[in-house]
Amino acid sequence: MTELMKGKVAGITGAASGIGLECARTLIAEGATVVLIDRAKDKLETLCQEFGERAKPLVVDLFDGPAVSSMLPRILELAGRLDIFHANAGAYIGGPVAEGDPDAWDRMLNLNINAAFRSVHAVLPHMIAQKSGDILFTSSIAGVVPVVWEPIYTASKFAVQAFVHSTRRQVAPHGVRVGAVLPGPVVTALLDDWPKAKMEEALANGSLMQPKEVADAVLFMLSRPRNVTIRDLVILPNSVDL
Repeated sequence: MTELMKGKVAGITGAASGIGLECARTLIAEGATVVLIDRAKDKLETLCQEFGERAKPLVVDLFDGPAVSSMLPRILELAGRLDIFHANAGAYIGGPVAEGDPDAWDRMLNLNINAAFRSVHAVLPHMIAQKSGDILFTSSIAGVVPVVWEPIYTASKFAVQAFVHSTRRQVAPHGVRVGAVLPGPVVTALLDDWPKAKMEEALANGSLMQPKEVADAVLFMLSRPRNVTIRDLVILPNSVDL
């Protein structure tokens, strides 16, 4: 490894699995200290033992608004500073609107939108004050291309993209970068509700990516010179025609 992130401190939500876990693994390998934020206490403790002293566990239930809003002092207590905040945690719901469960939609929208925005609100004043920092979202190709089989999820990611584009312009004068990585389908727990036949077809035809491929894209974004912002980075399997 090249230690591109040496001396940096990152906080990552949803870090106990999937894209968040691979991003944590990649940044630690590149020299960063990473605060892994998740509600899965046992999993976090196991992972941080595996990763070593530069991995710090922080148990937060992102559905608990006050806990999210009080996240920054706990991050600073664990790691001493904060240079990168990755709002990665999210949920997925697909299927026809007419057959959907609005209560399930509420939970997903709360996590994908409200909790993500609240977590950024919690850490952004710190970055503005220090005149440096990176805010990164895990968005989705569904945030720029409406996907017919996942309209509610698509709507949540369109909201994320609007937040990224507008907030970036607000905070750029303060030396804070805001961007989003927008992957196509990735093999994570978010796809657990895909129909079995659809999943088997996607695996067979190479239309799914692995979390490590997203983590490598995140590293690229974060390692650009400070005068460059990667606002949106779309990554797709070659076989996805979007």
